[in-house]
Amino acid sequence: MDLYVMRYVLAVADLGNFSLAAQSCHVGQPALSQQVAKLEKELGVTLFYRNARGAVLTEAGREFVLRAREILQKAQSLEEEMAFYAG
Repeated sequence: MDLYVMRYVLAVADLGNFSLAAQSCHVGQPALSQQVAKLEKELGVTLFYRNARGAVLTEAGREFVLRAREILQKAQSLEEEMAFYAG
C-alpha cells in the first residue's frame, strides 16, 4: 500500500468520480482505476460502489478514508519535521 494510492482513493472519495479524481491527481483515469482496483484486491475489500454516475464509498471505504486521512496527515507532519532538520 503506497501513500500515492491512498491519495487516489481520497480524491475519488472527495470528488465522487474516477475521471475527476485522475485529473486532480494529474494521472490518467485508467492508471488511477487500476491502482485503486489493485489496492482493493490487496485488501480483499471493495472500497467503492461504481456506477455510471460515479463512485460511492462502501462501509469499508469510509473506514479506509478515515484512516488514510490520518496516515497522510502524519506523513505530511513527518516530512515537515524532517525538512526542519535538513534545512
